[in-house]
Amino acid sequence: MGEPSFTSGILEQLVALYLEETQPSVVGLTVPFPGNMLGALRIAQACKNINPDLPVVMGGGFVNTELRALKDTRVFEFVDFICLDDGERPLLTLLEYLKGERELDDLVRTYFLAEDETGEPYVHLNENAALHDIPQTDVGAPIYDGLPLDDYLSLCEMLNPMHRIWSDGRWNKLTIAHGCYWRKCSFCDVSLDYIDRYDEAGADILVDRIEQLIEETGQTGFHFVDEAAPPKALFALARRLLERGVVISWWGNIRFEKTFTAERCQLLADSGCIAVSGGLEVASDRLLKLMKKGVSVEQVARVTKAFSDSGILVHAYLMYGFPTQTEQETLDALEMVRQMMQEGCFQSAYWHRFAATIHSPIGLNPEDYGITLIERPETQFAENDVDFIDPIKVDHEMLGEGLRKALYNYMHGIGFEHSLDFWFPTPVSRTLMKKNLIAKALNNVIVSA
Repeated sequence: MGEPSFTSGILEQLVALYLEETQPSVVGLTVPFPGNMLGALRIAQACKNINPDLPVVMGGGFVNTELRALKDTRVFEFVDFICLDDGERPLLTLLEYLKGERELDDLVRTYFLAEDETGEPYVHLNENAALHDIPQTDVGAPIYDGLPLDDYLSLCEMLNPMHRIWSDGRWNKLTIAHGCYWRKCSFCDVSLDYIDRYDEAGADILVDRIEQLIEETGQTGFHFVDEAAPPKALFALARRLLERGVVISWWGNIRFEKTFTAERCQLLADSGCIAVSGGLEVASDRLLKLMKKGVSVEQVARVTKAFSDSGILVHAYLMYGFPTQTEQETLDALEMVRQMMQEGCFQSAYWHRFAATIHSPIGLNPEDYGITLIERPETQFAENDVDFIDPIKVDHEMLGEGLRKALYNYMHGIGFEHSLDFWFPTPVSRTLMKKNLIAKALNNVIVSA
């Protein structure tokens, strides 16, 4: 991994202090994103330097998406076990094994180093499908005992309202339901457990957990970390919060379903909802249909306006560079975003460059989306993003620069009067969208209500 940096040295000192104070029998490391991997390995290395016999376990989002074909034995110089997907059952089973109560073959979705007949080490994954995962009704609430909650830094993001919510202050974390109730979007890892296996806990259980966390932490802010919170469960939760007099502030990720009427958005606001985020994605009905998003641009406009009118901040995930997306469609998408932000549908947004992943329908069946995957050498470690050839030739780098510049201004409430070519470094086509398309969509709802 190279020579330790200054921060690595500090990290190792903190690990040594923590091990001395707590004397753990097992160390667990969660790696939610690629950027956390180096730090996790440094911590594991420090643990092994202090106590080579201390078992170290790794799991988390990065592991679950990118290490599903792990073959590189070198990672086991740092850790002893790597668990996939929901960690409760794998970790409980592993702890039972370490206490001598189970055999190695009983481990659930766990990598470890084994030896073949010649004595050569190899990476073995023990699945053990006979042991089921713990249902959402029984997983319990997170416990923050021992964490210095008052010492965490708040990072104030000034440019994007939703990014500020993410980083400014801390939130108690809860899940309304495991997985995604929709699980059809073609760009999403719908083949993996964290998306594919849907399981709800129920409103009363959730409110019980909310009260438990408030009592433990003294904090009433909640972030529901669902991939997409199910509407029916959200409405039930909101009613229970109001009926039981539990006062909180909460936010989370949703799909812009038409079931979010003005009345139901107000119900969510009354229960403490302060913000929602959801995918408008390509803002093109042709491409939304291709990606099986299940929404239309006009529907998203109506739903986001209903949330905004209820006093709820709305953040839109935006995407460009989707397979077969033309330059014209990208420019028309920007025009849709301009109109929606000018009409007050949402206040916060971010453009993401599309990336194909091996666990998504696009990565699994690229021919259905008009692209060809580029062959890549077999990897021994991480495997997720895949490069592809799109028959539609578009300068996405140039377009991305203009998209971000326009959106930055729109979020500050300025620049709506400029034609779209104002934002781009080279000449671009004019939009084909009517200037009042979103206004008419919103007015039609008002007239027919």
